[in-house]
Amino acid sequence: MLIAVVLLFWFSLAQGLRRRHVDMIEDGVCGSPKSLTRVTTLLREICCKAVRRMERNRKMRIGGRTAFVAIDESKFRHKRKYGRGRRGNTWRRRSWVFGMMEVKGSRRRPVLKLVENRSRRILHPIILKYVRPGSQIISDCWRAYDRLARDGYIHYQVNHRRYFVHPGNGAHTQHIERAWRSCKENIYRYRGNLSESALKMNLKFIEWNQWLGKEHREGILGRLFKDIRACHKV
Repeated sequence: MLIAVVLLFWFSLAQGLRRRHVDMIEDGVCGSPKSLTRVTTLLREICCKAVRRMERNRKMRIGGRTAFVAIDESKFRHKRKYGRGRRGNTWRRRSWVFGMMEVKGSRRRPVLKLVENRSRRILHPIILKYVRPGSQIISDCWRAYDRLARDGYIHYQVNHRRYFVHPGNGAHTQHIERAWRSCKENIYRYRGNLSESALKMNLKFIEWNQWLGKEHREGILGRLFKDIRACHKV
């Protein structure tokens, strides 16, 4: 019975951020919110370590000849209930997230980084590190992206003041705009942006889900077992 409960909990976690503690308690996964928090944090740390290993091995590169990359930045500041109440310390923390999403057929691979600001000094090195040279990049007309063509990228810009789809080449940023909406909906619901560390962990978990979980031949739960074995070798 204990093994069945543990497997049910892992499967619930593997479904993504939309699984709240109250939902799992109602499903009979666990009766204690504190236990859920401890185990959830532990498993997400394991997923974060898997993403960091991939980054260290330079396997987290996007773009290339058969895919394009949409880039954008968005604010993940904590939302106050009904827009009221004290702002608190969470409003003084970093809240800009820079996103790069590889689009290749039906596959989506995001790279999400919490940044200090949206300046060229901050964003440009991140693009050079994660996007392969010669890739097609689609962005809005934010000035931090002006030099991408000089660095060997094929850069398409969309002026959102005039149109949302470029009338000449059909370029648009709707892929990453939809991704922002989904990410924020899940993170706000889980209250996962109350601190920088919590937001970073949830961004890493989203990356793990798209890069490793959904790509594994045995599914998300199979990938979770693999990463648990990698962190806790017998």
